[in-house]
Amino acid sequence: MAADFPAGATIVFGGSGGIGRGVALEFAEAGSDLAVVYRSKQAVAEEVAAAARALGRQATVHRADVRERAEVFAAVAEAAAAHGRLHTVVWGAGPVVPQVPIADWTEEQFRQSMEIEAFGFNHAVQATLPHLRAAGGGSYVHLGSAGHDWWPRLDGLSVAPKACNEALIKGIAKEEGRHEIRANSILVGVIDAGQFQIGKAAGTFTPEWEAAVKAMLPLARWGSPRDIGQAAVFLASARANYVTGQTISVAGGFGV
Repeated sequence: MAADFPAGATIVFGGSGGIGRGVALEFAEAGSDLAVVYRSKQAVAEEVAAAARALGRQATVHRADVRERAEVFAAVAEAAAAHGRLHTVVWGAGPVVPQVPIADWTEEQFRQSMEIEAFGFNHAVQATLPHLRAAGGGSYVHLGSAGHDWWPRLDGLSVAPKACNEALIKGIAKEEGRHEIRANSILVGVIDAGQFQIGKAAGTFTPEWEAAVKAMLPLARWGSPRDIGQAAVFLASARANYVTGQTISVAGGFGV
Protein backbone atom coordinates (compact mmCIF):
# COMPACT_ATOMS: atom_id res chain seq x y z
CA MET A 1 0.00 0.00 0.00
CA ALA A 2 3.01 2.32 0.26
CA ALA A 3 2.54 3.18 -3.43
CA ASP A 4 -0.71 4.90 -2.47
CA PHE A 5 1.36 7.77 -1.05
CA PRO A 6 4.35 9.71 -2.37
CA ALA A 7 7.55 10.00 -0.38
CA GLY A 8 7.09 12.17 2.67
CA ALA A 9 4.80 12.27 5.65
CA THR A 10 1.26 12.70 6.84
CA ILE A 11 1.03 15.44 9.45
CA VAL A 12 -1.69 14.68 12.00
CA PHE A 13 -2.92 17.54 14.17
CA GLY A 14 -4.36 16.03 17.32
CA GLY A 15 -2.35 12.86 16.77
CA SER A 16 -2.17 12.21 20.51
CA GLY A 17 -5.95 12.19 20.94
CA GLY A 18 -8.12 9.14 21.31
CA ILE A 19 -9.23 9.16 17.66
CA GLY A 20 -6.21 11.00 16.26
CA ARG A 21 -3.65 8.44 17.37
CA GLY A 22 -5.69 5.64 15.83
CA VAL A 23 -5.90 7.58 12.58
CA ALA A 24 -2.17 8.30 12.64
CA LEU A 25 -1.32 4.62 13.03
CA GLU A 26 -3.61 3.68 10.14
CA PHE A 27 -1.50 5.96 7.94
CA ALA A 28 1.66 4.31 9.22
CA GLU A 29 0.24 0.86 8.50
CA ALA A 30 -0.72 2.05 5.02
CA GLY A 31 2.88 3.05 4.27
CA SER A 32 3.09 6.74 5.16
CA ASP A 33 5.68 8.35 7.41
CA LEU A 34 4.23 10.47 10.23
CA ALA A 35 4.54 13.86 11.85
CA VAL A 36 2.46 13.84 15.03
CA VAL A 37 1.37 17.22 16.39
CA TYR A 38 0.29 17.40 20.02
CA ARG A 39 -0.36 20.11 22.59
CA SER A 40 -0.07 18.52 26.04
CA LYS A 41 0.12 14.73 25.64
CA GLN A 42 3.78 14.39 24.71
CA ALA A 43 4.06 10.86 26.12
CA VAL A 44 1.16 9.65 23.99
CA ALA A 45 2.58 11.37 20.89
CA GLU A 46 5.91 9.65 21.51
CA GLU A 47 4.13 6.29 21.83
CA VAL A 48 2.39 6.86 18.49
CA ALA A 49 5.70 7.73 16.85
CA ALA A 50 7.38 4.69 18.37
CA ALA A 51 4.61 2.42 17.09
CA ALA A 52 4.99 3.91 13.61
CA ARG A 53 8.77 3.34 13.70
CA ALA A 54 8.14 -0.27 14.70
CA LEU A 55 6.24 -0.56 11.40
CA GLY A 56 9.30 0.72 9.54
CA ARG A 57 8.14 4.31 9.14
CA GLN A 58 9.91 7.53 9.95
CA ALA A 59 8.01 9.41 12.62
CA THR A 60 8.49 12.71 14.44
CA VAL A 61 6.58 14.59 17.13
CA HIS A 62 5.96 18.32 17.26
CA ARG A 63 4.33 20.45 19.95
CA ALA A 64 1.93 23.26 19.06
CA ASP A 65 -1.04 24.97 20.65
CA VAL A 66 -3.17 25.30 17.53
CA ARG A 67 -4.70 28.52 18.83
CA GLU A 68 -1.28 30.12 18.37
CA ARG A 69 -0.55 30.78 14.70
CA ALA A 70 3.22 31.06 15.20
CA GLU A 71 3.38 27.70 16.98
CA VAL A 72 1.49 25.98 14.16
CA PHE A 73 3.76 27.51 11.53
CA ALA A 74 6.83 26.42 13.52
CA ALA A 75 5.56 22.85 13.89
CA VAL A 76 4.81 22.59 10.17
CA ALA A 77 8.25 23.97 9.28
CA GLU A 78 9.91 21.45 11.60
CA ALA A 79 7.91 18.56 10.17
CA ALA A 80 8.61 19.57 6.58
CA ALA A 81 12.33 19.90 7.31
CA ALA A 82 12.41 16.49 9.01
CA HIS A 83 10.53 14.62 6.28
CA GLY A 84 11.32 16.60 3.16
CA ARG A 85 7.69 16.64 2.12
CA LEU A 86 4.25 16.65 3.71
CA HIS A 87 1.72 15.03 1.39
CA THR A 88 -1.30 14.88 3.69
CA VAL A 89 -2.70 17.12 6.42
CA VAL A 90 -5.13 15.45 8.84
CA TRP A 91 -7.05 17.77 11.13
CA GLY A 92 -8.12 15.95 14.28
CA ALA A 93 -7.41 18.54 16.96
CA GLY A 94 -10.24 19.59 19.21
CA PRO A 95 -11.21 20.22 22.82
CA VAL A 96 -13.28 18.01 25.06
CA VAL A 97 -16.48 20.07 24.96
CA PRO A 98 -19.20 20.30 27.60
CA GLN A 99 -22.54 18.81 26.61
CA VAL A 100 -24.96 21.73 26.92
CA PRO A 101 -27.85 23.19 24.88
CA ILE A 102 -27.24 26.36 22.86
CA ALA A 103 -29.12 28.52 25.36
CA ASP A 104 -26.62 27.59 28.07
CA TRP A 105 -23.39 28.20 26.14
CA THR A 106 -21.10 30.72 27.76
CA GLU A 107 -19.10 33.13 25.65
CA GLU A 108 -15.90 31.51 26.89
CA GLN A 109 -17.07 28.02 25.92
CA PHE A 110 -17.98 29.11 22.40
CA ARG A 111 -14.82 31.17 22.00
CA GLN A 112 -12.61 28.26 23.09
CA SER A 113 -14.30 25.85 20.70
CA MET A 114 -13.99 28.26 17.80
CA GLU A 115 -10.39 29.16 18.56
CA ILE A 116 -9.24 25.55 18.72
CA GLU A 117 -11.39 24.04 15.97
CA ALA A 118 -11.92 26.84 13.45
CA PHE A 119 -9.02 29.24 14.02
CA GLY A 120 -6.72 26.27 14.63
CA PHE A 121 -7.65 24.61 11.37
CA ASN A 122 -7.22 27.86 9.49
CA HIS A 123 -3.75 28.23 11.01
CA ALA A 124 -2.90 24.72 9.82
CA VAL A 125 -4.21 25.45 6.33
CA GLN A 126 -2.30 28.71 6.03
CA ALA A 127 0.89 27.01 7.23
CA THR A 128 0.66 24.00 4.93
CA LEU A 129 -0.86 25.35 1.71
CA PRO A 130 2.39 26.90 0.40
CA HIS A 131 4.23 23.67 1.13
CA LEU A 132 1.66 21.50 -0.64
CA ARG A 133 1.65 23.82 -3.63
CA ALA A 134 5.44 23.76 -3.88
CA ALA A 135 5.47 19.96 -3.60
CA GLY A 136 3.06 19.55 -6.50
CA GLY A 137 -0.07 18.77 -4.54
CA GLY A 138 -1.41 16.96 -1.53
CA SER A 139 -4.51 16.30 0.49
CA TYR A 140 -6.45 17.64 3.46
CA VAL A 141 -8.60 15.30 5.53
CA HIS A 142 -10.79 17.02 8.12
CA LEU A 143 -12.35 15.04 10.95
CA GLY A 144 -15.76 16.63 11.36
CA SER A 145 -18.95 15.58 13.10
CA ALA A 146 -21.90 13.43 12.12
CA GLY A 147 -23.91 16.18 13.79
CA HIS A 148 -23.46 18.02 10.50
CA ASP A 149 -26.19 15.74 9.13
CA TRP A 150 -28.45 15.61 12.18
CA TRP A 151 -28.06 18.15 14.99
CA PRO A 152 -27.30 16.53 18.37
CA ARG A 153 -28.96 18.76 20.94
CA LEU A 154 -26.14 18.84 23.51
CA ASP A 155 -23.06 18.54 21.30
CA GLY A 156 -23.31 21.85 19.48
CA LEU A 157 -20.03 23.22 20.84
CA SER A 158 -18.33 20.52 18.81
CA VAL A 159 -20.57 20.62 15.75
CA ALA A 160 -20.77 24.38 15.17
CA PRO A 161 -17.04 25.10 14.77
CA LYS A 162 -16.61 21.99 12.66
CA ALA A 163 -19.31 23.32 10.34
CA CYS A 164 -17.06 26.32 9.69
CA ASN A 165 -14.32 23.90 8.72
CA GLU A 166 -16.67 21.97 6.44
CA ALA A 167 -17.15 25.16 4.44
CA LEU A 168 -13.41 25.78 4.36
CA ILE A 169 -12.79 22.25 3.08
CA LYS A 170 -15.05 22.93 0.11
CA GLY A 171 -13.29 26.23 -0.46
CA ILE A 172 -9.89 24.57 -0.50
CA ALA A 173 -11.14 21.98 -2.95
CA LYS A 174 -12.56 24.69 -5.20
CA GLU A 175 -9.60 27.06 -5.14
CA GLU A 176 -6.64 24.72 -4.80
CA GLY A 177 -7.57 21.90 -7.16
CA ARG A 178 -5.54 23.59 -9.90
CA HIS A 179 -2.50 22.90 -7.70
CA GLU A 180 -3.49 19.20 -7.38
CA ILE A 181 -4.54 19.79 -3.79
CA ARG A 182 -7.60 17.84 -2.68
CA ALA A 183 -9.71 18.38 0.45
CA ASN A 184 -12.32 16.09 1.97
CA SER A 185 -14.06 15.59 5.29
CA ILE A 186 -15.10 12.66 7.44
CA LEU A 187 -18.24 13.10 9.55
CA VAL A 188 -17.33 11.24 12.71
CA GLY A 189 -20.00 9.46 14.71
CA VAL A 190 -19.80 8.05 18.23
CA ILE A 191 -16.37 6.47 18.44
CA ASP A 192 -15.34 4.42 21.46
CA ALA A 193 -12.38 6.66 22.26
CA GLY A 194 -11.50 10.18 23.29
CA GLN A 195 -14.40 12.38 24.33
CA PHE A 196 -16.86 9.49 24.47
CA GLN A 197 -14.76 7.60 27.01
CA ILE A 198 -14.15 10.78 29.02
CA GLY A 199 -17.87 11.50 29.02
CA LYS A 200 -18.71 7.98 30.16
CA ALA A 201 -16.25 8.23 33.02
CA ALA A 202 -17.74 11.59 34.05
CA GLY A 203 -21.29 10.24 33.92
CA THR A 204 -22.30 12.52 31.03
CA PHE A 205 -22.99 9.63 28.68
CA THR A 206 -25.22 7.39 30.75
CA PRO A 207 -26.46 3.88 29.86
CA GLU A 208 -29.81 5.47 29.02
CA TRP A 209 -28.10 7.92 26.65
CA GLU A 210 -26.20 5.09 25.00
CA ALA A 211 -29.37 3.03 24.51
CA ALA A 212 -31.22 6.00 23.01
CA VAL A 213 -28.43 6.82 20.55
CA LYS A 214 -27.90 3.20 19.51
CA ALA A 215 -31.62 2.97 18.80
CA MET A 216 -31.08 5.66 16.14
CA LEU A 217 -28.28 3.80 14.38
CA PRO A 218 -28.79 1.26 11.59
CA LEU A 219 -25.53 -0.26 12.86
CA ALA A 220 -26.39 -0.41 16.56
CA ARG A 221 -22.81 -0.28 17.84
CA TRP A 222 -20.06 2.25 18.36
CA GLY A 223 -17.27 2.82 15.91
CA SER A 224 -13.54 2.57 16.51
CA PRO A 225 -10.62 4.89 15.69
CA ARG A 226 -9.62 2.33 13.05
CA ASP A 227 -12.92 2.95 11.23
CA ILE A 228 -12.10 6.64 10.98
CA GLY A 229 -8.48 5.95 10.08
CA GLN A 230 -9.32 3.66 7.21
CA ALA A 231 -11.64 6.27 5.70
CA ALA A 232 -8.98 8.94 6.14
CA VAL A 233 -6.33 6.78 4.49
CA PHE A 234 -8.60 6.19 1.51
CA LEU A 235 -9.41 9.87 1.05
CA ALA A 236 -5.74 10.84 1.24
CA SER A 237 -4.45 8.04 -0.96
CA ALA A 238 -3.99 7.71 -4.70
CA ARG A 239 -7.09 5.51 -4.72
CA ALA A 240 -9.14 8.68 -4.17
CA ASN A 241 -7.12 10.87 -6.54
CA TYR A 242 -10.29 12.19 -8.25
CA VAL A 243 -12.24 12.81 -5.04
CA THR A 244 -12.32 16.32 -3.61
CA GLY A 245 -14.72 18.62 -1.82
CA GLN A 246 -16.66 15.67 -0.42
CA THR A 247 -17.87 14.43 2.94
CA ILE A 248 -18.28 10.82 4.01
CA SER A 249 -20.15 9.92 7.17
CA VAL A 250 -18.49 7.22 9.24
CA ALA A 251 -21.17 7.08 11.88
CA GLY A 252 -23.02 3.79 11.69
CA GLY A 253 -25.78 5.44 9.66
CA PHE A 254 -26.43 8.27 12.15
CA GLY A 255 -28.87 10.73 10.64
CA VAL A 256 -30.31 8.30 8.08
